[in-house]
Amino acid sequence: MIIGYARVSTDDQKLETQIDALEASGAERIYADKITGTKRARTQLDLMIDQLREGDVVVVTKYDRLARSLKDLLDIVEAIGSRGAGFRSLAEDIDTTTPAGRLVFHVFASIAQFERERISERTREGIQAARKRGRVGGRPPALSPAQRDEVKRMRDEEHRPLAEIARLFKVSTKTVRRVT
Repeated sequence: MIIGYARVSTDDQKLETQIDALEASGAERIYADKITGTKRARTQLDLMIDQLREGDVVVVTKYDRLARSLKDLLDIVEAIGSRGAGFRSLAEDIDTTTPAGRLVFHVFASIAQFERERISERTREGIQAARKRGRVGGRPPALSPAQRDEVKRMRDEEHRPLAEIARLFKVSTKTVRRVT
């Protein structure tokens, strides 16, 4: 049996494109998760793996839909293989039901992991370079120093309700509470 697996990272993303591609590839049953790939506990993925039988083939549109790290990908494909099932990725044309497909799978997975690590490394380098030039990342403060002083005065001296101060300055009550 050909079994499809689809995953999107956020609720506002749609599964339809992946499901259409999986159905076109002959998937008779499709499992789908709406959860980030960094989370290993994915209910539909775990359910699919539990229900695999000898000779089944798990199909995904791209192998990054299955996992976000090389280790996770290898672990999942190993779990699929231990059930006597194969793995196929449509975009990368990988099919682990053949020896050549297994080789290509491992090469592609290694390259993808290398690229993710390089992106992360370049991001860290960019942040460090920006800091050396005096740039500080993150969100700008919600209140100016003068506003912070006024919030503190209204809160501590006038004993005004936090919700009222928050409304006046158009910030959350947590922001008002954090002002020191």
